[in-house]
Amino acid sequence: MIPFNRAVYLPKAKEYVGETLESSKIAGDGKYTRLCTRWMEERFCAAKILLTTSCTAALEMCAILLDIQPGDEVILPSYTFVTTANAFVLRGARAVFVDIRPDTMNIDETKIEAAITERTKAIVAVHYAGVACEMDTIMEIAGRYRLPVVEDAAQGVMAFYKGRALGTIGTFGCYSFHETKNYTMGEGGALIINDETYIERAEILREKGTNRARFYRGMVDKYSWMDIGSSYLPSEINAALLYAQLEIADEINDYRRNVWDQYYEQLKLLPAELPFVPGECVHNAHMFYVKVRNLSERQSVIGALGEQGIGAVFHYVPLHSSPGGRKFGRFFGEDCYTTKESCRLFRLPMWYGLEPEEVRTVVKKLEEALAKVRVAE
Repeated sequence: MIPFNRAVYLPKAKEYVGETLESSKIAGDGKYTRLCTRWMEERFCAAKILLTTSCTAALEMCAILLDIQPGDEVILPSYTFVTTANAFVLRGARAVFVDIRPDTMNIDETKIEAAITERTKAIVAVHYAGVACEMDTIMEIAGRYRLPVVEDAAQGVMAFYKGRALGTIGTFGCYSFHETKNYTMGEGGALIINDETYIERAEILREKGTNRARFYRGMVDKYSWMDIGSSYLPSEINAALLYAQLEIADEINDYRRNVWDQYYEQLKLLPAELPFVPGECVHNAHMFYVKVRNLSERQSVIGALGEQGIGAVFHYVPLHSSPGGRKFGRFFGEDCYTTKESCRLFRLPMWYGLEPEEVRTVVKKLEEALAKVRVAE
């Protein structure tokens, strides 16, 4: 049995979590929260990073910080997780979906400008599979229209675009540390703030609308209710789990990249489409996907692999085709690739610790399954 995912577990994490449990500080913003945020700020050259309870929470904070109001519009791809849209819809915005590029599955940067209206308040770039969107073009468009850019880099920790860490290019970036990600807190995320004018309010929002962060730094003698907000900070137990992985982040990244390379080398003659990584991008091997001819073939291959004990899964159903997408959004322009490409794609097992022999088994069973499906036709 080869599962689709296996969360990272390190003996050091048990030590750090145990230390936290034995301390008097298991709520958020303690020792391990500080260690995690300092590590990421230094490694990624970020102005400010705040750990959150999820990437969802980080995106919701972006919507509040950008003062999204009912009737506003936010441009984003339809091929993404529901959170990307929901964070802004919760504030009353309408999601304006544009088509994706068939090579990277990222938002098509050439479709964005035509979708901008007087109601547009933000552009959301989703870095699918840890491969960057064409950020120079997106930032240039955003600059001309004076629009903020939110990077949904849920899958992009330790990935780069022209030497810059994903999440540090736009106005804000958002990371996920869900159990399916390269680095995990079980449930968790982070908000990356690249415009320093938002830092103070972000701290207030994250702390239930209070200035408690300033109080802890000795900047005020008591803390008070200052603004709207919610409880967006994770516990120290989650942060301790994450920090053990960040300490060996390069080892985890190199291991996953090696697994990705093994898949690519062994599958390059497969009569199917493999991932594409533009030359200016450094990916993080978040996933390895394969695109076959159509939805029927994809489902047959996934089923055949499942019968062999191999966990392969499809990914997003485009948001614009869902009930929520039709209610809270609209697709701008022609859906040339979003639906067609999403129906072809499925993901192979990918996790830290996946052995070369397991990779070879997945490859062999995939080749057999695809051949069998096509012969049956």
